[in-house]
Amino acid sequence: MAEEGPLRDVVDTVLGFARTLRHAGVAAGPDRVEAMLAAIGHLDVLDPSAVYWAGRLTLCSGPDDLDRYDAAFVAWFSGRRARLPRPAGRPEVRLAASAPLDGGAGEGDDDGETPDVAARASADEVLRHRDVAGLTDAERAHLRRLFALLLPATPMRPARRRRPAAHGSVHPGRTVRQALRDGGEVSRLRHRRARPRPRRVVLLVDVSGSMTPYADALLRFAHAAVRARPGSTEVFTIGTRLTRVTRELRLRDPDRALVAGGQAIPDWSGGTRLGEVLKAFLDRWGQRGTARGAVVVVCSDGWERGSTDLLAAQMARLRRLAHAVVWVNPHKGRAGYEPLTGGMQAALPSVDHFVAGHSMAAFEELSGVISHA
Repeated sequence: MAEEGPLRDVVDTVLGFARTLRHAGVAAGPDRVEAMLAAIGHLDVLDPSAVYWAGRLTLCSGPDDLDRYDAAFVAWFSGRRARLPRPAGRPEVRLAASAPLDGGAGEGDDDGETPDVAARASADEVLRHRDVAGLTDAERAHLRRLFALLLPATPMRPARRRRPAAHGSVHPGRTVRQALRDGGEVSRLRHRRARPRPRRVVLLVDVSGSMTPYADALLRFAHAAVRARPGSTEVFTIGTRLTRVTRELRLRDPDRALVAGGQAIPDWSGGTRLGEVLKAFLDRWGQRGTARGAVVVVCSDGWERGSTDLLAAQMARLRRLAHAVVWVNPHKGRAGYEPLTGGMQAALPSVDHFVAGHSMAAFEELSGVISHA
């Protein structure tokens, strides 16, 4: 029974790593996780090289997964650089030297202390639920790595055009043409069905002064959404004016994308006129089809310096155009919060989903809300 604790630590650590891989887009299913655990059972878990290759050979299904695997391995087992055997051209990974998966003793750091991977995994889980406004610089840097692995799901909509498929309704034309090629005998029915298509997602991110502690995280979430579906995602910033930053956020590197976006935003940390800016969005973009049938996500704390009646009217107008309206308020994640501001009171009657946006866990929940809206 003495080994029950260390064995549980190994399983929990591998399960957490597999969850990180799935966020990165690697289909690390239960069968592959079981294969990694079986492989580790025959290896030295104190050897980071063995752990790296055990995971890579069992959790990756093809060449496209290798870069994501390396990035996820760095994020999960971060620390000092290790000398890992690797093919030429593959990036080295960083992890704590001889960091044990079972919490046992390994080679210590320079000060004699051994990094505990299970404790680090627990700390990562705590960080996921921390309010981003209160993070230290080091915690913010780690959170940026987690955002780089985030892959928001895409909402889908039914398509009108039906395409050939193995199952579905019978396609008369293709069935008859196949029968003519077979001498007039219907030997096989041809089918067709509608395949779902991505639904447009529009994010309106408040960059006013009251939203400054959360603007960076919200824009990183927007960048992850654009990276996942660049053709069906639009991003605008709102404050005292409307600014489209979709093109800037299409840059692959998130830091470069946010710098480019910041340079394009003229009203960063300014005032808030949600009603006027929302009207400008609907007049210029919404009526032309950007908001029509889309999932529109408004990220704001609801502080409004302009007319709340105008905001209420524009939110009702938006609700008539959009498929669903999601409002993200970072303050909703705080205990005892109530939407008492004039802006929130005016907007909520036209909102389908009212969610928090203060932590990594909240952004993961937001991704689920958008995908099922």
